[in-house]
Amino acid sequence: MSVEKVETLVIGGGQAGVAMSEHLGKSGLPHLVVERNRIAERWRSERWDSLVANGPAWHDRFPNLTFEGVDPDGFASKQKIVEYFEAYAIKNNSPIRCGVNVEKLTKNTDGSAFLAETSSGTIEAKNVVVATGPFQKPIIPSLVPPSTGIKQIHSSAYRNPDQLKQGAVLVIGAGSSGAQIAEELMNAGRKVYLAVGPHDRPPRKYRGRDFVWWLGALGMWDMRTCSPSMEHVTISVSGANGGHTIDFRRLASQGMTLVGRAEGWENGRIRFAPDLAKNIAGGDANYIAMLDAADAYIEKEKLDLPEEPEARNIGPDPDCVTNPILELDLKEVGITSIVWATGYALDFDWLEVDVFNEAGEPVHDCGVSEVPGLYFLGLAWLSRRASPFIWGVWHDAKHLAQHIATQRTSVSQPD
Repeated sequence: MSVEKVETLVIGGGQAGVAMSEHLGKSGLPHLVVERNRIAERWRSERWDSLVANGPAWHDRFPNLTFEGVDPDGFASKQKIVEYFEAYAIKNNSPIRCGVNVEKLTKNTDGSAFLAETSSGTIEAKNVVVATGPFQKPIIPSLVPPSTGIKQIHSSAYRNPDQLKQGAVLVIGAGSSGAQIAEELMNAGRKVYLAVGPHDRPPRKYRGRDFVWWLGALGMWDMRTCSPSMEHVTISVSGANGGHTIDFRRLASQGMTLVGRAEGWENGRIRFAPDLAKNIAGGDANYIAMLDAADAYIEKEKLDLPEEPEARNIGPDPDCVTNPILELDLKEVGITSIVWATGYALDFDWLEVDVFNEAGEPVHDCGVSEVPGLYFLGLAWLSRRASPFIWGVWHDAKHLAQHIATQRTSVSQPD
C-alpha cells in the first residue's frame, strides 16, 4: 500500500485544527488536517440542542472573522458556531480532509518521521499537531448500577427534555453544562435535583462589562499555571437566554433541589456528601472576589463605569442548603433519569509515542513536546488559562506554527 507523505499533519478539525491550519498556511508551511467526522463535530453532535456559547460573540471568536447575524454582545448558537468554523476554514483555504480517523500514530523505523495509520490509509509526516481538544472521553462514574432501570446519560449525549423519561431528573455536576441543563429541565416542568460540587460562579456582567472582559482586564486569561486550589473546581456560567449569572439560590427558590456531591450508592439510595453549604459558600466567595477585583481595577484605572451595589446582594441560604438531603431513594422521589455533567478524560490510546507522564498526560512546554516534531494544541492550560477557548487556542496555534517554521529553517540550513 502506498504511503502519503506530508510535511505537517494536524489531527482534529475543531477549533484547534482550524486555527492551526490558518497559521501554518500563512507561514507557507505545507500541511494536511484530518478530521474523523465533520468540521466542529463535537459542536454538531455532542452538545444539547439549545446550547449557546458561554462568552459573547465579540470575544468567543478568532481575530480575523466576526460572527454573521449575531449581536457582538449576544451568544452564538451552536449552529452559528459550526457555520463560523466552516466559514473560517473556507476563508483560509484550509486543507481539511473529513471522514478520516487516525487509528494509530507511531514513529517510523528510523525515527525520522511519524506514521499515522488512518481509516483511509497511511500518512507519513515530519511534524504532527495533535489538535483533538480536551473533550475526548466522557466520564460517567460507576456509581449507580445499570440494573436500576434509571436512564443514565452523560451531558454530551443530552439533547433536550423530551429525550428523557417522564419523571424527576438528577443532574450530577454543577459546572456550566450541569447548571444550564438543570435549569432547562426545570423550566420544562421537570422536578430537578442538582448535585453541586466545588465551583466558581463569576458574575455574567458587572458594572457594564461581561466577565470575560474582566478576566482580560485583570490578567486572569493569561495565568500561566493552574493553582492547586483550582484543579478540581469547575466554572459555572451561562450564555443562555441572553446570558445571566448562575445563582443556585435563585434556582432553589424556583423549585430546584440542591444536594452535595454524589458519593455513594446502596439499596436504591444515593448518598451525598455533607458539603453543599461549603460549596455554595465557596462559589459566593469567588463571586465577591471578582467584584472586589473589578472595583479595585476601576478605581486604579479611574474608569467611568456605573456603580452596581445591588450585585453584592446575596440572599439567605434556601432550606435545601441549611437542611441538606444526604440520601435519596430514587424510586421514592420519582427520579427516572440521571444526567452526568462530570466532565471528560483524555484519550490518547491511539498515540503510541513515548510522550506521556505517569498520569497519561502529554508532557510539553506550551504545546511543544519533548519528542521533536510532535505538538499538542487545545488542551486546558496548554500555555495559559485561555488555551482551550476559541481565541486562546488561536494564539497557541500561532506559537506552534512559529516553532515549526523555525525548526524547518534550522534543519534546512547547512552546517
